Amino acid sequence: MRIAILNLMPLKEVTECDFLRLFGELPCNVEIHWMRLRSHVPKHASAEHMDALYEYFDELRDVPDGLIVTGAPVELLDFEQVTYWPELCAIFDWARRHVKSTLYICWAAQAALYHFHGIPKYPLARKKFGIFRQKVCVDTPLFADFGPAMMVPHSRHTEIRREDIRACRELVIAVDSDETGPSVVTARNERDIFITGHIEYATDTLDTEYRRDQQRGRTDVGLPQNYYPDDDPSKTPVNTWCDGARRFYGNWLKGLEPPPAPPKGGEP
Repeated sequence: MRIAILNLMPLKEVTECDFLRLFGELPCNVEIHWMRLRSHVPKHASAEHMDALYEYFDELRDVPDGLIVTGAPVELLDFEQVTYWPELCAIFDWARRHVKSTLYICWAAQAALYHFHGIPKYPLARKKFGIFRQKVCVDTPLFADFGPAMMVPHSRHTEIRREDIRACRELVIAVDSDETGPSVVTARNERDIFITGHIEYATDTLDTEYRRDQQRGRTDVGLPQNYYPDDDPSKTPVNTWCDGARRFYGNWLKGLEPPPAPPKGGEP
């Protein structure tokens, strides 16, 4: 299967490693194509790296089976203030016409919900930061082999609200929590999947973010919740979400597989 990943994260190689690790752990043959924007030049990746690995969406020789759009560090801006907003909306619309299913992650989930459904985002008084237990609210193939709950990392300064999602008849809250609000929202029979957290994160990602924020003197960001053993940042975090991440992405890939060929004539 061909998966395109529009990588909007500033540290490109970290995000690349997250997804390569995750897909490498799945029993599927996945061909990944890294996508970039024409209207934005990354500050933290070399031109050589981008030219070697990344394509523009209109350069893809074949339409991918699935698309992933990552988060981006622009969540405190109004959507229309983002310099690459027109191009991003064009990619969203292209994906709806051509791609079987699209995963929108964190800020990209908020952006796509706003673009397609007019769902607003709201600033948080304090960063939503940590690992949070979620209730799985639907029984669909995307959540096959899940129990009633899953763990999801969150790292964001804004939120979408449950009442706005419920007011839109096209949207379904698939995974929810009183602590975080909706973590997974779906539309179009799960062809559009909006994930407000980061189940693709590596074990140490929140630790890196926490120590970076401490060095910057951020007072609005505390210790990541439910992450360090005994809430002690000197202790190594335990990954409580990786099994759910593997099941989720494995189920998503299964949904992209073509249906089995009909039996040949004469066969039952």
